[in-house]
Amino acid sequence: MTAADSPLGHEFYCSEILRQTDELRSHLTGADLSVTVPTCPDWTLRELAVHVSGAHRWVAEIVRSKTTSAPDQLSLDSKGPDSEEPAAMDAWLAQGAELCADALRAAGPDQAAWTWAGEATTGFWARRMTHETVVHRADAAFTVGAEYRLAPEVAVDTIDEWLEIITFIQAAKLAPQAAELRGPGRSIHLHATDVPDAEWLIELGEEGVSWRRGHEKATVALRGPLTDVMNVFYRRLPADSPKVEVLGDAGLLDFWLQRASFG
Repeated sequence: MTAADSPLGHEFYCSEILRQTDELRSHLTGADLSVTVPTCPDWTLRELAVHVSGAHRWVAEIVRSKTTSAPDQLSLDSKGPDSEEPAAMDAWLAQGAELCADALRAAGPDQAAWTWAGEATTGFWARRMTHETVVHRADAAFTVGAEYRLAPEVAVDTIDEWLEIITFIQAAKLAPQAAELRGPGRSIHLHATDVPDAEWLIELGEEGVSWRRGHEKATVALRGPLTDVMNVFYRRLPADSPKVEVLGDAGLLDFWLQRASFG
């Protein structure tokens, strides 16, 4: 599935970038932005926010400039607002999301655009920035102890997209550790217990990773509420969290989680 094939649609993604950013901003309201993010220990909360909004601004510029080759003049803003005041960061986050969503809306989903993946359209960026914000919002929520809720259709698409990214990265040989995700007779079943049909089978074959939706037996199964399964899959929750259940070869799940993490 590509962004063009997603049932969510381009306008949904543009709106979701804004909505997820608003949720992220709410997590940061009143928080100490100097604290370390446990799930991204190289970052403080401020650095997390700078990363998210910097990515939004970077994509907005790629889309506005109609860049179709690897950009050498664009850079992800790694500084953030000049002021250290929380209000300045809040406004900067809001502005970055608006710049991104506005550029994507104006372009539509089919405009040619440089991407690091196989799908070279603005539609890719709308979907990617949605899930970039979804996952880093989880980082912020867990850091400040806020409740983290996610609509089922967004959580499902977040898992779908990550599986597509993994298979692309492996096929394109973009990450050495991805080459290890192979071998006959090994499989992983993701099973959301609270959302009908939110199940995946991931197979590690001789030629690499393949996946499909469905309920099938596997070497190891990860079961639990959809959002929690998604967070384990993205390494935002540990696999031994009491929120989920691992049945079968837990070592295979750990092997996957260690090698299916890029960036």
